[in-house]
Amino acid sequence: MFRVTIRGTFAGLSDADRAALRTAADSFGAAFTEAGTFTCDSSLSAFTFRCQVPADPEDGDQEATQRAIAALDAHGYPYRILRVAVTDMRDIKIRRKGRRR
Repeated sequence: MFRVTIRGTFAGLSDADRAALRTAADSFGAAFTEAGTFTCDSSLSAFTFRCQVPADPEDGDQEATQRAIAALDAHGYPYRILRVAVTDMRDIKIRRKGRRR
C-alpha cells in the first residue's frame, strides 16, 4: 500500500467547478482513501490531494504516483502539480510499547 500526497494549484476552474468545490468543502477531510480526498484553501487556488493506492510486489514510487494522478484526474478539476510525496507503507515499521519489568 502506498500513500501519495499531491500538492498543487487549480488551473482555470470554471464557475461550476468553483461552486462544486465550495459546496463540497465542508465534507473534505484529510484522510487517505482510494478515491482520494482534497483539502484546499478558501480561495480555491491551492490544494492537497491525499490518495491511498494498492501495491503489487514489484511496484515502486512511479507506479504509485501514476495511480494517484489517475485518481486526481477522475475528480475532473483542472490542476497543476507542484509536489508529490510517496510513502511506501510496506516499509513502515510499527514500534509497540512493551511493558518493562
